[in-house]
Amino acid sequence: MKRIKRTCVAGAGAIGSLFAAHLASVAVSTVLTRRCEHADQLNRHGLEVSGKSNRIAKVLASTDPSDLGDVDLVIVATKAGAVEETARSLEGHFPGALMMTVQNGLGCEDVIAKYGPWPIVSSVTFMSGIRHSDIHVEYELDTETWMGPWAGSDPGYEQVRQIASLLETAGLRARAFPDLLPAQWSKLIFNSTVNSVSAVTDLPHVKIFADRERPSDLGHLVFAMMEEGKRVAAAKGIRLFEDPWAMNVEATTHGQTGNDDYAHAPSMLEDVRARRKTEIDWITGAIVRTASEIGVPVPISESLYRLVKAREASWAIRAEVPGDAQGRA
Repeated sequence: MKRIKRTCVAGAGAIGSLFAAHLASVAVSTVLTRRCEHADQLNRHGLEVSGKSNRIAKVLASTDPSDLGDVDLVIVATKAGAVEETARSLEGHFPGALMMTVQNGLGCEDVIAKYGPWPIVSSVTFMSGIRHSDIHVEYELDTETWMGPWAGSDPGYEQVRQIASLLETAGLRARAFPDLLPAQWSKLIFNSTVNSVSAVTDLPHVKIFADRERPSDLGHLVFAMMEEGKRVAAAKGIRLFEDPWAMNVEATTHGQTGNDDYAHAPSMLEDVRARRKTEIDWITGAIVRTASEIGVPVPISESLYRLVKAREASWAIRAEVPGDAQGRA
């Protein structure tokens, strides 16, 4: 098994920057960016991390994979909607590399597999950061990244363990699984519910997501939507690694998001506030499609999915309505 000496992170948003900066302490760390000015800033000034860890890392960045040399591990850290474009740009490059996806939702591995015969490692991450600039990210939640071999390719479990060990040595938290599906579906159901509800309510992930004392409490909706996701997983024969509702309660009452003054804003809420296209099709949409395929009713998931899609559509509709920025005539 070849030792990982050179890494490439494709996509230097908050999560990608955290990976790239930490990996620079244990390997040659390269970054594939979308913009030339972003690459120039990284090459000139390095990549700063503050918060849960503090470092300024030296990285090699470019918009062209050919400039980065051969690498042993590529972490595709873009949003799910950008994976196709990123995978297309990687076609014909890094023939000996392991590819690791780290997107929310399901299906990104299939997209990457269309563009090369790389062994693919699936992963989901719970860590988060705040991107202050092209060269500075604040490490907000220092939680684990879960990873395992993707069933559609052939990376060995020992290779996955090597990646997890590398990340831990670099100062990040990671866990390897022989089969990621039970953990991946736990995160999918948790993410589908928390992100969708947050996007619709404009609430960060705060304690009321777990409150179920009064009939009006939001926790009833969160619980019921998670139960739908659990029924879909059970119908597919997937035994969840962790209960999504327990994950939600832990995060909102005992975890780092328990303080409402320092509440974590899910990625879909950030996208909605910035009026960017969300990852709803890859997250909640994945549960809705799977449920339809196997005949499991998920009316709450369908409703939240359509409401978030309606929010996305509203931005273009409001822009066409005469009046102010809020669409008032």
